[in-house]
Amino acid sequence: MPLSASHPVDRLWREPATGWLARIAAEIDARGAHAARSVVLLPYAQLMPLAQRLWAEVHPDGFAPRFETTQNWARGLGGTALGAIDLRGDAALDGLQAPALLDAAGLGAQRDALAGRLVEAAHQLAPLAAAVAPADRAAWAVSARAALATGMDSPVLAWEAAVARIALEWAAISAYTTDVLWSPGLAASLECVVVLQGFQADGLVTALAASWGDKAAVLPWQPELETADDLPPAIHAAIHAALDAEDEAQRAAACVLRHVEAGRIPVGLAAIDRLLTRRVRAMLAAHHVAIRDETGWKLSTTRAAGHLMSALRASRWDASSDAVLNWLKNAPAFAPSVVRVLEKKLRQAAATDWSGWSASAVFDREALAERVAECVNLANTLRAGLQRARPLAAWLAALRDVLQQSGQWTLLEADAAGEKLLAALRLVPGAEHELAGLPQAARRLLAFEFGAWVDTALESASFVPDYPLHEQVVITPLSQLLARPFAALVLPGCDEIRLAASPEPPGAWTAAQRAALGLPSRDAIAASQLAAWQDALRMPMVDVLWRQSDASGETLLPSPLVQAIQPGANAVAAVDPRMARTVVATPTLRPLPVGQALPVTHLSASAYEDLRRCPYRFFALRQLGLKEPEELEGEVDKRDFGNWLHAVLKTFHEGLKQAPEPEHAARLALIDAAAAATTRDMRLSEEEFLPFAAAWPRVRDGYLAWLLQHEAAGGRFEEAESQRELPLGALTLIGTIDRVDQLPAGEDGEAAVMVIDYKTENQTRTQSRIKQPLEDTQLAFYAALLPHDTLRAAYLNVGEKDGSKSFEQTAVVAARDALVHGIITDMERIAEGAVLAALGEGAACEFCAARGLCRKDFWS
Repeated sequence: MPLSASHPVDRLWREPATGWLARIAAEIDARGAHAARSVVLLPYAQLMPLAQRLWAEVHPDGFAPRFETTQNWARGLGGTALGAIDLRGDAALDGLQAPALLDAAGLGAQRDALAGRLVEAAHQLAPLAAAVAPADRAAWAVSARAALATGMDSPVLAWEAAVARIALEWAAISAYTTDVLWSPGLAASLECVVVLQGFQADGLVTALAASWGDKAAVLPWQPELETADDLPPAIHAAIHAALDAEDEAQRAAACVLRHVEAGRIPVGLAAIDRLLTRRVRAMLAAHHVAIRDETGWKLSTTRAAGHLMSALRASRWDASSDAVLNWLKNAPAFAPSVVRVLEKKLRQAAATDWSGWSASAVFDREALAERVAECVNLANTLRAGLQRARPLAAWLAALRDVLQQSGQWTLLEADAAGEKLLAALRLVPGAEHELAGLPQAARRLLAFEFGAWVDTALESASFVPDYPLHEQVVITPLSQLLARPFAALVLPGCDEIRLAASPEPPGAWTAAQRAALGLPSRDAIAASQLAAWQDALRMPMVDVLWRQSDASGETLLPSPLVQAIQPGANAVAAVDPRMARTVVATPTLRPLPVGQALPVTHLSASAYEDLRRCPYRFFALRQLGLKEPEELEGEVDKRDFGNWLHAVLKTFHEGLKQAPEPEHAARLALIDAAAAATTRDMRLSEEEFLPFAAAWPRVRDGYLAWLLQHEAAGGRFEEAESQRELPLGALTLIGTIDRVDQLPAGEDGEAAVMVIDYKTENQTRTQSRIKQPLEDTQLAFYAALLPHDTLRAAYLNVGEKDGSKSFEQTAVVAARDALVHGIITDMERIAEGAVLAALGEGAACEFCAARGLCRKDFWS
């Protein structure tokens, strides 16, 4: 990262009198210390290579001090060994200890609700405890206990107070890796320690410096004699007001690209809003920009975590078929061709529940039946391995075995995020020995408890990708921009929510507790953020972006920090940085396919209805066989109710035919029994079916009232859901008729047959179906499937509000004959090469599954 003499940060580092390097050298010389036995503590690790390089440039001869951070220094010294009960700063391990501590405090019944809060509170207190010498922590705990009691005496806050007390005791008795820095031997070996402060003082560094006495010197981030106004302002600050989050992300990415194209590298990209930053990063990656991401993202959001969690979700005893299929599709051990056949069977059976279906599945007549059965058996065997309770180490061994047998282990090892995941979960063979010394890890965990532990471990760990050799963009938090020589800086997310002038302090601590414990107050956090903001504006080129509305449509204002920027020569409203492109219009032409190479051998009523509404729909959905897959999981809708009602009436009438029951009470019991049996057979959950179950009594009573009138007129049930065929040369008409009834003989002495089709739609729509007999396909088609010359046909609307009512198609015989003639003519024309054009008109286009194929919205 080059640093030119004209860069504003150069003054902070290399100013001959007041720069950091000169002041470090002065402090070392003032103590007569040797540079090789001196240490410079930096506010964050990213400054270490920069400081080393700049020192070498300013002092090319002689020794250099060690540039360290407290964490890096402690690791270099080997750190302090931690005991089984000590806080480790790792939510995965500390989350194991928290339930045991709650149990010991008599809060075992609430441990599931309080464990996460306890770990969070302990992690917030840990830096305070680590900033106290180990020998003095007992005394610190005494004063801290009194601080915790402040304002927590209300019974309403009993649990919060208990969590705070346990967290304090946990933090007080713990050892910390940085305790090695309190060693008297270390202090004796040092001749000089120079502390460079960041925007907010580090409690541990401040306490260590006080313990080292005259050997330590603390330097503020800017010279005391200078004010913020004395430092060079930004050469150019551009304010971008974006419309929404996507517009803001695009503008931010465009700002970065314009700087890179102009040679202003590296560009700093401040990570103020995590989701927004990830979106901008994805856009920059698409342009092959070399990115150094110092923030990373949660391990739980990586593809590797998705792979692992798919296996855990599929292993639940109540796993859905969708969850199991998602796992099988991502596990190399399961052949994709076999999984596709399995998915087809699941969708055909509408099997939402995997366990119930797989236990009763029968595989026959398919070419891949044996392999599908093997796939199901292997899946169930692996699932069973992740269902019984066991200690954590045994859980990890079982999970590792499942990942290896499913082939997912190899995928994780080949992925950088996967390697991080395996390490974070201690899945690498031998890593589980770290858990052996933790008594809390010996507790038997149920499957859901292990899943919660995995969630916590992945959510608390971050994945930081490898740094490129020569980065063009550096993504870093706003607080770590200090002393970084960026050629330009882009600050997205500067609205009133994401960059509040007074950020909310973390944790549930009261203001009095924060003051008494030494936790950063709201004012201290706000002052630190303001200092970081003012420092950021001193970069040579700065782009500040904020959005005017959020995803909910709520209006947003710029952050008060942005509003405080005075417009002028150096702060201007920016123009859109996105570059306009000239795109040649290439409209889509109306598709005009021919289907003579796809002979039609079987034709249903719905298929012919598609042909009449739009020939292209018939070509795409019927001849090509393209269709949307059925959802395995979804809310019960009106279509499901219709299918349920068909099955109920079929069962009811078949039972009534075998054992006639003229009494209303007997019929009521029979139809209710049919409804209960159908609900059970279709595996409809009571919760999802509740709205339709509530409406059923009125639907039932209305239908029974209509049936009484129908039977009084001589109608008698004959059969339901009958499958019929009618050969027409090389073509066969096929269909399933909802119901066929026998009617009394007419004046000619011949008994009539009535075709009945159930409808659960609005009665007005049903009535419109029979207005134009030659336009009604369904009843005429079903009439053609019957051999009777004399017949009648009607739609039976089974409704809740208006009861049941039949709508008869009086001209069904003429409509049937015309329909058969039309079918023969249309099929002959298709065979001769007639164009099956997309019509793109009328209501048929509103809910057409082929609309994405015909591209109606993009026609010329």
